[in-house]
Amino acid sequence: MTVDQILKAKGKNVYSVRTTTTVYEALKVMGEKNIGAILIIDGTDLKGILSERDYARKIVLKDKSSKETYVSEIMESNVFSVGLSNNIDDCMELMSSKRIRHLPVLEDGIVVGIISISDVVKAIIEIQKDTIQHLNSYISQ
Repeated sequence: MTVDQILKAKGKNVYSVRTTTTVYEALKVMGEKNIGAILIIDGTDLKGILSERDYARKIVLKDKSSKETYVSEIMESNVFSVGLSNNIDDCMELMSSKRIRHLPVLEDGIVVGIISISDVVKAIIEIQKDTIQHLNSYISQ
């Protein structure tokens, strides 16, 4: 299964804010959209990603103000990404080795989607269900 197939099933909604957005405003968007991370995009350039973990570790634990801190100050700027043709194994390997939960999907340098670890797990479960069903029908013949 490819990233493109995952996005076709899930949808290609991408929620983002600019580097000049406050952490508080970014958290409001994350809460409204029920997402655990948000991309930081200026124009069409992916600048970073901000997760709930970043907020907890870089704002709450350091006693900073989310209303006075810009996302550019705490975002992760070293963003790992995948392309539409990458397969699910590529995603799992990258997420596991880099200890990340979200992967932006790029096509020609432009963000076209984002997948989370739960999207990948759901896809793996579907593949396993199909395999089990195929094996059961093979055995029944």
